[in-house]
Amino acid sequence: MIFVTGGAGFIGSNFILDYLSRNDEHVLNIDKLTYAGNPYNLSSLDGNPQYHFVQADIADRVTIDALFEQHQPRAILHFAAESHVDRSIHSPGEFIHTNVNGTFTLLEAARTYWSALPAGAKEDFRFLHVSTDEVYGTLGPDDAPFSETTPYAPNSPYSASKAASDHLVRAYHHTYGLPTLTTNCSNNYGPYHFPEKLIPLVILNALDGKPLPIYGDGQQIRDWLFVGDHCNAIREVLARGVPGETYNIGGWNEKANLDVVHTLCEILDELKPKATGSYRDQITFVQDRPGHDRRYAIDARKLERELDWKPAETFETGIAKTVRWYLDNPQWVDNVRSGGYLKWLELQYGSKEKS
Repeated sequence: MIFVTGGAGFIGSNFILDYLSRNDEHVLNIDKLTYAGNPYNLSSLDGNPQYHFVQADIADRVTIDALFEQHQPRAILHFAAESHVDRSIHSPGEFIHTNVNGTFTLLEAARTYWSALPAGAKEDFRFLHVSTDEVYGTLGPDDAPFSETTPYAPNSPYSASKAASDHLVRAYHHTYGLPTLTTNCSNNYGPYHFPEKLIPLVILNALDGKPLPIYGDGQQIRDWLFVGDHCNAIREVLARGVPGETYNIGGWNEKANLDVVHTLCEILDELKPKATGSYRDQITFVQDRPGHDRRYAIDARKLERELDWKPAETFETGIAKTVRWYLDNPQWVDNVRSGGYLKWLELQYGSKEKS
């Protein structure tokens, strides 16, 4: 069995679905089910004897210890995190609780469990920590992409909390010998993405005839990684990564936010055209968020060189699959768009419109 924390979230649920389609191993999903944890993502696994779910806070040491003792996993894949920068600006304490205290609790529980394993199982055990490129800070227009040796320079409460968790994972390997692996990924997109993030927000607002909010001038650049490619990379790191190492996972797709929105509008104009005009007509520029990093870019050559991995999707193929998925899954969209989500959008964007 493997443990997956945060498996009802966007990347975690995609990983579980992908993993169980390829393996006969059991998966235990540990998820607190906060606003972004959606068990409906995994409804296709109902009745699957390989899939198990426990609703729990990863910072609850008693529960985590009991799960280790009961299920004896060979690995833990740690996806669980508060991950939205805007939310971290409004409520940083939640990010410290989950991303720092939660990771610490998991590491302590894993260390206790791993220390008592027999030699063979102890050697095979892995703690894989899924992190972000935002820990590296921001890049200038001509700077080289982030590598695994780029100094950390987080600029938001979110990225600072993830940087802290990365450091804890590194320390537990070097101090205690815990066989850890860390991955730092670029911006993910794809199915089951919670609609507060740029790509799903734009798709759904466009279809609803609402404004498409763009921070500042829209020229913030991100490297975009299709979530299916990310899941494939994580499987490779779990299987063949060297304990103690960090692997950057990127899509080799640097795009300005405004260009991403224009691409989404073009696809929607083709697949679900409006009665008149283009979805571009709904673009609305809003006040930029505090401390907004200007550019992220990932150098993923280490992963390609050492583990022979590179993304299968281009941005063009991945984004077309993503738009089509949202058009084909209106029931998921209706399910996730709760009253709490709508209140959040009003809080975040309602008072920021400039035009």
